[in-house]
Amino acid sequence: MAIAFALVLLVIGTVAFHFLNPWWFTPIASNWTTMDDTVNLTFWVTGAVFVAVNLFMAYAIVRYRHRKGESRRAEYEPEYKKLEWWLIGLTSVGVVAMLAPGLAVWAKFVTVPDDATVVEAVGQQWSWSFRLPGADGVLGAIDASLVGADNPFGMDANDPRGQDDVLIPGGELHLPLDQPVKVLLRSKDVLHDFTVPQFRVKMDMVPGMVTYLWLTPTRTGEFEILCEELCGMGHFAMRGRVVVDEAGTYQAWLASQRTFAQLQARPAADLVAGQATFAVCSACHGMNAEGNQAVNAPKLAGLPAWYLARQVHNFQQGVRGGAPGNDIAAQMAAIAQPLDDTAIDNVVAYISTLPDNATHRTIRGDAAAGASSYTTCAYCHGATGQGSWSTNAPPLAGMSDWYLARQLQQFREGHRGRHPQDFHGAQMARLSKILADGKQTDDLLAYINTLR
Repeated sequence: MAIAFALVLLVIGTVAFHFLNPWWFTPIASNWTTMDDTVNLTFWVTGAVFVAVNLFMAYAIVRYRHRKGESRRAEYEPEYKKLEWWLIGLTSVGVVAMLAPGLAVWAKFVTVPDDATVVEAVGQQWSWSFRLPGADGVLGAIDASLVGADNPFGMDANDPRGQDDVLIPGGELHLPLDQPVKVLLRSKDVLHDFTVPQFRVKMDMVPGMVTYLWLTPTRTGEFEILCEELCGMGHFAMRGRVVVDEAGTYQAWLASQRTFAQLQARPAADLVAGQATFAVCSACHGMNAEGNQAVNAPKLAGLPAWYLARQVHNFQQGVRGGAPGNDIAAQMAAIAQPLDDTAIDNVVAYISTLPDNATHRTIRGDAAAGASSYTTCAYCHGATGQGSWSTNAPPLAGMSDWYLARQLQQFREGHRGRHPQDFHGAQMARLSKILADGKQTDDLLAYINTLR
């Protein structure tokens, strides 16, 4: 009897939890309500079977329980065609009820409307970037062999169709409201999966293939992009954002983006002009960009041009230096404002010519213990701290250890990485939480000091 009672309680509790729990679908923001319908239908079919089977088991336990003084023997009846036909029929109806609507939805999912615009989403460990066709409405050719720091999309410069392609290296994509869009999905490295929960559609991104999905955004707002395929250590931090705009707002955003031709047309760096611009920087960072702890200026020599340029742009746009409690970065934000793109290219090119000398070590710790913590860091920054543009990770080896310590503290305390456009900083803010205390940080930095 106790087992039968437990089965009845299990059924009641499960059904009650399903209807009373707070974890329901997020409000939908696309045309794919049929996705919700098929999931709900699956819940109803499997739920009915769950209730029926468990209540039947409870009934059988009570009905055929052992009673003292009664002598009963179970009857063995291997062939009961009537019951078998009932079970086959009911099971078939349940399976058809679950699968048939899904097949209809899948047929719609793979049939893209003729008036859909095209967007390409590119996944890599552990960030998103996007490409849109220009006025010709056609995306240009790409080649994996052309991918590099100066050409992260792998654009083929010889294809005229790609000259007007709009390149969006950041993690934020804008889409127009009520306009069907086909999203082409490409991965640079490993398996990823492009997912926006409010859109209800998702698709794997397979290296060497171009997959796709389509949708029609039905309401404005900002929605988080997730990767739902385990893609490595930083999988949980691989976040992006889709912003759905009214038509006018979308067109204004699109007009502010740069095309491949515009990026190619930027002049080669002028080292003489860059040296003149660096004269202002050297007042804090030193004549050879060796850094100066007394004025809180880190070492710049040894940092790659792509990283230096991105940080200057971040300071200009308020991505860095705008958070409360980050007063030192606010100084740099003010200094960066007068620089245009040409001046930035010139000065970072000049810094790249300066000698990368070893820094003075200011932090003491247990380097052997820090080696264990660095295992996580190595996934992005490299086994020897050399950094990698493909993971958006700057070099750590040979950098100012006191500056690294301060940045880790800024990430942990939320003073850095909190700006909505700081996707890379947000990753570091999450990962910095693995350092439990100051000793673990000192041990980690002591180990980084051994890397050269």
